[in-house]
Amino acid sequence: MAKKPLNLILSEAQETGEHSLRRALGPWNLMSLGIGAIIGTGIFVLTGAAAAQYAGPAIVLSFVLAAVGCIFAGLCYAEFASMIPVAGSAYTYGYATLGEFIAWIIGWDLILEYAFGAATVASGWSGYVLSFLQDFGIKIPPQLTGTPGAEFVLYADRWEHLARIKPTLDAAGVDISSLPHATGTFNLVAFIGIMIVTAILIIGIKESANFNTLIVIVKVAVLIIFIGLGTNYLLKNTDVASTNWTPFIPPNEGSFGSYGLSGIVRAAGVIFFAYIGFDAVSTAAQEARQPQKDMPIGILGSLAICTVVYILVAAVLTGLINFRQLNVPDPIAIGIDKTGVRWGSFLVKLGAIAGLSSTMVVMLLGQSRVFFSMSRDGLLPTWASKVHPRFRTPWISSLVVGFFVAFFASIVPIAILGELVSIGTLLAFVIVCGGIWALRRTNPDLHRPFKTPMVPLVPILGIVISLLMMLGLPGDTWLRLIIWLVIGFVVYFTYGSKHSRVQTGQPPARP
Repeated sequence: MAKKPLNLILSEAQETGEHSLRRALGPWNLMSLGIGAIIGTGIFVLTGAAAAQYAGPAIVLSFVLAAVGCIFAGLCYAEFASMIPVAGSAYTYGYATLGEFIAWIIGWDLILEYAFGAATVASGWSGYVLSFLQDFGIKIPPQLTGTPGAEFVLYADRWEHLARIKPTLDAAGVDISSLPHATGTFNLVAFIGIMIVTAILIIGIKESANFNTLIVIVKVAVLIIFIGLGTNYLLKNTDVASTNWTPFIPPNEGSFGSYGLSGIVRAAGVIFFAYIGFDAVSTAAQEARQPQKDMPIGILGSLAICTVVYILVAAVLTGLINFRQLNVPDPIAIGIDKTGVRWGSFLVKLGAIAGLSSTMVVMLLGQSRVFFSMSRDGLLPTWASKVHPRFRTPWISSLVVGFFVAFFASIVPIAILGELVSIGTLLAFVIVCGGIWALRRTNPDLHRPFKTPMVPLVPILGIVISLLMMLGLPGDTWLRLIIWLVIGFVVYFTYGSKHSRVQTGQPPARP
């Protein structure tokens, strides 16, 4: 339970030279990193399903509720990131406040969150890329675009994921058994996508951030165009909006989560995945130019912008299409088709590809920086903290992480990956909120450039909401988390505890 002294952590943050991380990120870079991580699978996929199954048009209120839950955690992250501006995120915060063993648990957990988060996104990204290329007549063998066992069918001269196209086939009365079938063996498209992102991250943090900013602009522009086209259509067809928004909160159908107020709460838990990612901003604290000022802006600014965009998208989408028809994998594409804009589907696919690309960048960035911090503290081998003398990035850890993430994205189904990401993130939130509360009690006079308001109320609410969302996840997800943590305990007690620089009294390793 030894804690890493704060003065030691802060001295590490001041290091410069060719073997330290380059401080090159300003507030706009940090905010775009947050937006890049947040706007992805959640808004492009989950919104329609949550509206159709749980909340109806009141999905707007669900987005507000989920955002409130994230803001409690976000305020705690902002205080830590401004006060302890080093790579490592919740791992470093836990080390300073709750002790080495808790820090190990959260660091091992963050590896799970970021690695499987990037793999989840890569799996979804490959599906959009496959569809996008087929729009131009380019067909990749479906065996190389799906994880082992994934089913594809050839419909309208296009290979489609069976799970994605099944609602369309059922509505058209098409017999699935009459169509040509193929089964995935290895998702080569996802593998290549991850390795390209890994190469960009190795080349440099500034280059990575600029690449991320460019694609963030693309995907936010796509969502703004959707909001604009949809709003224009609804203003000209107010009867459509009135019909689809009535009743705004559909009456409960007799069970918890089936519409009504409980449906709003259930939908908030489901779309919480849409907000995952803002915590990844804190992993770049050691590469921010003015972290004390810029980190809170990056974390809270990205949360605020994404919340506004989400609410507007959800309102326009449920106005265009009756909520009961939105339980499809591509709800925004269906919404834009309603406006009569023929290039809408192309636009949405482009936005989704851009959106998921930037999420992969930020997730892999976060993963390699957590490895970097744990290695410097002696808890992982020294190769993970080696910094490239020219690019000033942790290139070996980026390469190793990238390869393993690419491999998992190619063989593990997306549903399993997504649940693992959610439980890992929520556990990180619990520990960060607990750390803020603990540090206020043990070190109340510490200089805090940004202070979380209403402590301990805000941390307690962050802990409670995160734990409630964790309890709502399936039992097998908990089992996988426990197995992952047991593996982590073995690594810690056979290597980490014996090489820990805090335990042995050694100074931190030079990168």
